[in-house]
Amino acid sequence: MTILKRVKIALLHLLPIAGDIRYNQELIERSVKLASNKEVDWIITPELSVSGLQFRHKIGIDWIERQPNSWMNRFCQLVKSIDTTVFLGSPEKGEDGKYYNSVFVIDSNGQIIGKQRKINVLSDGWSTAGKVIEPITIDDIHVGIMICADAYTTNVAERLCQKGAEIIIAPASWGPGLHGPNGEWEQRSIETGLPIIVCNRTGEDETVSFWQAESSLIKNGERVFTHQSKQSAIITFEWNLERQQLHSAQVEVDYIE
Repeated sequence: MTILKRVKIALLHLLPIAGDIRYNQELIERSVKLASNKEVDWIITPELSVSGLQFRHKIGIDWIERQPNSWMNRFCQLVKSIDTTVFLGSPEKGEDGKYYNSVFVIDSNGQIIGKQRKINVLSDGWSTAGKVIEPITIDDIHVGIMICADAYTTNVAERLCQKGAEIIIAPASWGPGLHGPNGEWEQRSIETGLPIIVCNRTGEDETVSFWQAESSLIKNGERVFTHQSKQSAIITFEWNLERQQLHSAQVEVDYIE
């Protein structure tokens, strides 16, 4: 008998403040606890949810530590206590002393079971390009992670697909505008045949507005659903990986006060 693979997912469409690390950490903790009440399997945060996107002009980069640091260790225990898996977007200092824009996967045992470092980074930015593109196995599901502008080129999604990814998670801080998303996620879903789950954010940083940025689920180039809001929100849905469709038509949105 074939066992259907279904996964219940919460996207945290958050409003972080660039450079206010403590505020952002508390927002993540509170949002994760609220999402866990939905009995979800996975909770996904946006790109750089711990720091905000344009944090460098406010607090520099010397504060970035090797991971797990003391807060990450405490957060891992929180994740263990709610018995779910969390995708956490955070800067990190690598073993080579360079800085990376990373997404950490923390499982229901509170263990960091993998991470993906952003590949397509700005040449004049603070972060170094990652070198490894590898799916992470979560609950027997091979999950690829494609961080924001990693969707801009074909190589990251293609490599994840070639290596057996069954689904692609795309944490992002990517708002509309001159250099905003213009069909990249849709195109990557067509090329790979994989569903792409985009967890974006709201708010604004120094030169980028996210008020109309969209979190979405994309299949075969079409958006199954999309969400934008002026405040932090939790978007909950269940995806059937065998049938490649929503398990039910219901997508729930709960706003965070």
